[in-house]
Amino acid sequence: MIETEMNVITFRSTHHAIKTEKALKKREFKIKVIPTPREITASCGLSIRFEDEEKDDIFSVLKEMISEGQIILRGVFNIIRTKEKVEVNELDINSKE
Repeated sequence: MIETEMNVITFRSTHHAIKTEKALKKREFKIKVIPTPREITASCGLSIRFEDEEKDDIFSVLKEMISEGQIILRGVFNIIRTKEKVEVNELDINSKE
């Protein structure tokens, strides 16, 4: 049984996390800045949690920001926590799934 599931964007720097937060909030996405989950090793302590139903639209914004050289991501992850284990899967922002 799943206890929690979340999607998280991680960054190489706090500057990129804040810049992405502003861009996503401007577009009225339901996001939340959180400490980077301990299951993910990252050089920045801030991450952005987002809802699955907004994933494709958020990925479009991220790809645009990356192509314009505005941000560098560490990765985008789906984290599923159960009583037995924690599963971390890296998501491909270029995938159409």
